Amino acid sequence: MKIDKVFILSFVAPIMILISTIGLIFRQDNKKIFYLPIGLMGICLILEKDVSRKLNRRNIFKKIKSYQKIK
Repeated sequence: MKIDKVFILSFVAPIMILISTIGLIFRQDNKKIFYLPIGLMGICLILEKDVSRKLNRRNIFKKIKSYQKIK
């Protein structure tokens, strides 16, 4: 059984946020700053994917509308 790469990669950003949260909660005070970048990158990955998905849907919707007007 072959596992799809996209399926596995979809869990990377939430795992990054989880690791960052756990690190911020359980590490000593001077080491907490090292977990901020991984959490921010996870959030940025999720936001970027959401924005690109919305733009793609909008473009497809515009194409469908333009084909409907031609008929």
